[in-house]
Amino acid sequence: MLEVERLLVAYGDATAIWDVSLTVGEGELVSVVGPNGSGKTTLINAIAGLLPVRGGRLRFGSEDLTRLARHEVSSRGIAIVPEGRRLFSGMTVEENLEIGCYTLGARPARGARLERVYAIFPVLRARRRQPAGTLSGGEQQMVAIGRALMAGPRLLLLDEPSLGLAPAIVDHVFEVLEALHREGMAMLLVEQNVPKALAVASRAYVLAEGRIVSSGTPVALLAEPHIRSAYLGE
Repeated sequence: MLEVERLLVAYGDATAIWDVSLTVGEGELVSVVGPNGSGKTTLINAIAGLLPVRGGRLRFGSEDLTRLARHEVSSRGIAIVPEGRRLFSGMTVEENLEIGCYTLGARPARGARLERVYAIFPVLRARRRQPAGTLSGGEQQMVAIGRALMAGPRLLLLDEPSLGLAPAIVDHVFEVLEALHREGMAMLLVEQNVPKALAVASRAYVLAEGRIVSSGTPVALLAEPHIRSAYLGE
């Protein structure tokens, strides 16, 4: 479904990630874990078309995404839940959700998708006329996920969805992600919370200093002593 081949992304003369290759299959949930500054956000933003690719290739299905603009990537069926949520704080919850349904192909499904988001996150229905900036952090993350779902994506990109959330809210967010995955949605999750990320993934990659240093099933990765020591504090 998604193929990332020897990806190189740089900020000016500073290389952020290089020689990164990974895949996400149809309906698969794949995690990328690693410490702060390892390049996780750079990777997912490049896939979403938010950063230019200096080298390598991005493919989604049979199409080359490497040089496409952000809106063109989105129109192919890829949606992102960005780090820090990035909501329009002065707009209502429902207005923020509707932004995710801006493409011509998505607009006819607006009503049905709103109902689906409200079914997944009932609290948002009660808050739908409330400015997004007045919500709690957990509720804002629900809006960010709901906004991405409004686009009807085939692949959902998630950048640190647990960031800054209370443990109980993190549990709820990951329960939602698991439910979406069971429905067949493919996901690429980048996450610093390694235990959570590995618990939901079928496969995972470890990113460090801009490069993939290990990959495999969560069970296989957890069996590697250096992975447990470096990333799980054991």
